[in-house]
Amino acid sequence: MIDALFWGLVATSSLVVGGLIGCFIPIGNRTLGLVMAFGAGVLISAVAYELVFEAIRIGKGTGGIGWGMALGALVFFFADRIISNMGADNRKAINASAGSALVVPMLLGIMLDGIPESTVIGLGILEGGAVSIAMLVAIFISNLPEAIAGTAGMKAGGWGTGKILGLWVAIAVLCALFTVAGFAFFGNASPFMLAFVNAFAAGAILTMLANSMMPEAFEHGGKLAGLITVLGFATAITVALMEKAAG
Repeated sequence: MIDALFWGLVATSSLVVGGLIGCFIPIGNRTLGLVMAFGAGVLISAVAYELVFEAIRIGKGTGGIGWGMALGALVFFFADRIISNMGADNRKAINASAGSALVVPMLLGIMLDGIPESTVIGLGILEGGAVSIAMLVAIFISNLPEAIAGTAGMKAGGWGTGKILGLWVAIAVLCALFTVAGFAFFGNASPFMLAFVNAFAAGAILTMLANSMMPEAFEHGGKLAGLITVLGFATAITVALMEKAAG
């Protein structure tokens, strides 16, 4: 369980790193859009070769894959709409703004993005006895542009550096706790349930990518975003292959 918490904190620490970058290093919108494109490519790889592949390996023929992916997509879609109506519809936007009234919806929105990712890290440790480096890298990189963009919005809204970093630390710790949950709550889970959880995360992440992360990357990164997305995908595949070869 301690290992699960540690690796969960490693993955979500990029929220704090992104906050630090956003506070102290000026980054143009185009650069941030390309970073977002790279993170999208990495996440697509993680969905295909970590989550869905693992779901098929564990639960083929149980129905958990189809149900999990469909429900993950639907839950994310409707939860995202609710949070958007609360005022956090642009939480991944590079030009996002933030005010005191938006703290709760922004917090809920970022946790909605991060909970499925964090949970499957713990689940992966439970299943394989070790963290998936490819999944860890995917989550770490994909969190960076969100944190940088969110920080820029909070600074524009008049937030101080200490308040911004404190919020990112709190969100990182909360998301990391779901890594522990993924490890602790599924020790005796059936193949159907394990496949369901992996596929649920895959459906939620794919919906998030299509609805927010990839459009934002293209808007600010232009057509080069396509090439950078492929680069992110290829980088994650390389990490996964190296991890398999070492294992």
